[in-house]
Amino acid sequence: MLARLIIYGLLGWIMEIIWTGLGSAIHGNWRLVGKTYLWMFPIYGLAVFLEPIHDRIRPLPAWVRGLIWMAVIFAIEYLAGWVLKLVTGSCPWDYSRTPYSINGFIRLDYAPAWFAVGLLFERVHDEVKRRTSERT
Repeated sequence: MLARLIIYGLLGWIMEIIWTGLGSAIHGNWRLVGKTYLWMFPIYGLAVFLEPIHDRIRPLPAWVRGLIWMAVIFAIEYLAGWVLKLVTGSCPWDYSRTPYSINGFIRLDYAPAWFAVGLLFERVHDEVKRRTSERT
């Protein structure tokens, strides 16, 4: 389980750095500055606890699973932001100045991204599971 937590944490960091780097290009910064927060590693790593959800929803059509992942990721992002603000006094990401934000913790316009990320993490889960079972 620790190995999968590390894989999910690293994958989340990589995806976030690419996402923010591409976002900086959209805003005219051709240095493609990408960033993340140390807090995000354990947050992304906790995706290991979403594996049972994947196993349960596996028979559903992809569009239904994508909607489920979108809702789950929004809930986790909101909760994580709220807890971090409670514990540290601020949330590392602050969407309060962006349209479609809910309390600065989530951006509803990220829905398509979370839909896709959920389905991507299903593939990662399957691959990690396959590789793990090959060794046992």
